[in-house]
Amino acid sequence: MLKEFKTLLPYLKKHRVRYAVGILCLVVVDAAQLLLPQYLRRAIDSIASGQARSAVVAIGLAMVATAAAIACGRFLWRYFIHGASRRIETALRDRLFARLMTLPTSYFHGNAAGDIMARATNDMQAIRMATGMAFVAFVDGAFMSVAILVVMFVQNPGTTLLTVAPLPLITVLIVMFGAIIGKRFKRVQEQYSEMSTVAQETFQGIRVVQSFVKEDEFARRFAASNDGYREASMVLVKVYGFFFPLISFLAGLTTLVLIVAGGQAVMENRMTPGSLAAMLAYLEMLIWPMVGAGFTVNMIQRGAASLKRVNEVLATEPEPRFAPGAEPLQATTGTAGAGHPVGAVRFSGLTLSFPGAQAPALDGISIEVPAGRTLGILGKVGSGKSTLVKTLARIVEPPRGAVSIGGIDVGSYPIEELRAAIGFVPQDSFLFSDSIRANVLFSDPDLPGKRFDRVAAISALDRDLRLFSDGWDTVVGERGLTLSGGQKQRVAIARALCRDPEILVLDDAMSAVDTETEEAIINALVADRVGKTTIIISNRVSTLRRADMVAVLDSGRLVQLGSPQELASADGFYAEIAAMQALVRAGEGR
Repeated sequence: MLKEFKTLLPYLKKHRVRYAVGILCLVVVDAAQLLLPQYLRRAIDSIASGQARSAVVAIGLAMVATAAAIACGRFLWRYFIHGASRRIETALRDRLFARLMTLPTSYFHGNAAGDIMARATNDMQAIRMATGMAFVAFVDGAFMSVAILVVMFVQNPGTTLLTVAPLPLITVLIVMFGAIIGKRFKRVQEQYSEMSTVAQETFQGIRVVQSFVKEDEFARRFAASNDGYREASMVLVKVYGFFFPLISFLAGLTTLVLIVAGGQAVMENRMTPGSLAAMLAYLEMLIWPMVGAGFTVNMIQRGAASLKRVNEVLATEPEPRFAPGAEPLQATTGTAGAGHPVGAVRFSGLTLSFPGAQAPALDGISIEVPAGRTLGILGKVGSGKSTLVKTLARIVEPPRGAVSIGGIDVGSYPIEELRAAIGFVPQDSFLFSDSIRANVLFSDPDLPGKRFDRVAAISALDRDLRLFSDGWDTVVGERGLTLSGGQKQRVAIARALCRDPEILVLDDAMSAVDTETEEAIINALVADRVGKTTIIISNRVSTLRRADMVAVLDSGRLVQLGSPQELASADGFYAEIAAMQALVRAGEGR
């Protein structure tokens, strides 16, 4: 369990001064608390012996002053220790987020967004409690337990020995409780992650859910995950419900023993009434650290379980800057040089298989796209079109030597250089919950106004400007919820064009755009990207007619390659699709 806390050692070292000052204030507070029963003893004995009222008043004033000092001390130790734990939580969350930003897309395919969010929120809260309140409870409990036992044994050793006899049993129960709670809390965290995932997926896909009238089904799905979270939490509640009453019962036995033994000592004049009252007060103060040890163990167990989940992310290897086995090049961001991808794009016998797949996703693909030319890609669903272009940016890692730009393996380029040179527009365009302008300028916030107007015109986004309530400053909602599919795709195209990349990849990026608008976009693109390489994936032959060459894929294999005119006049899939779409257009024109 404690090995998980090694992650926090650098943070604890950084904030050691805060913890030291906080511990000092805490010890001062505890020492002051130890004085209060002594004041009580003196006051009761003074009253019992008939001393002057002024003596009792003086003791009362001393108690008030001590209480004021305790209040100030409590503020200070909370400020320093809890402040340090908050800073650790913030720094660790930043580190977690930074690591997530470096992980390959395959990690996010295998881990639900809700689970990742739970690690960044719920787990972080548990870690904060472990480095804050649990730390305080441990120091406070250790100091108070030792100090109180010493005081009680010095003043009345015989009575104290009888009184604390049940305490070892309480200690054993606390250790057992700590062992039980860890696994059960981990289960609670897992159920919380599952519930978060269901809620997030539901709200992100709310339009689909509502359009298919699936609200009740998703409500049942959430209710099931919510019930699972409740059941896991109830297991913890049952453990707490059994443990703490048992501890309270045993603590009550110690009080009973003290009253019997101490009362007998008072009647035999071996102890003053004030001493008995002081011992009762000390015993009450001693019970809290013993019971609080259960809370401490619980918080440490929770923190360890949460740290384990966070450490799993931190231990995940980041996406390598250079591909394994590739010869690295010097990074030269923003300049034409050895580290800047420019030149012909070449796929050389590219064969790629995914784990568990029965057939390769790509099988012996060989295509060369000269610099400044446009490649069109056509194929059935699942033919490998998207996988092929993803190897360019190493979103999918290709074998060494199979994919190159400018004669250099893509794995040899620094990954940030490689991706900066490629503008990628997927079919499912993701937009941020921000204005249209901010989404377009995402790739280049300092884009000049004239170029912004130009990319808006190329993507035909300016045609819809009058439809946006606040013009370019219209907020599109989460994931572009307020825009149509075609509008979202055109915003994504404009965003990619802002960078003016060496290589532009449109992965079926105009599937939701009407043919007239699509033709206008293609014509404007071709004119704007003279001398730049463009790859267009589309199942519309009208889109591919402006390409210099078209590759036709089928089941991961290259089955046709040539100019649009050559493929249209030859037998094959391209000619079939062209003829079919021509019939459709003819039918629509009647």
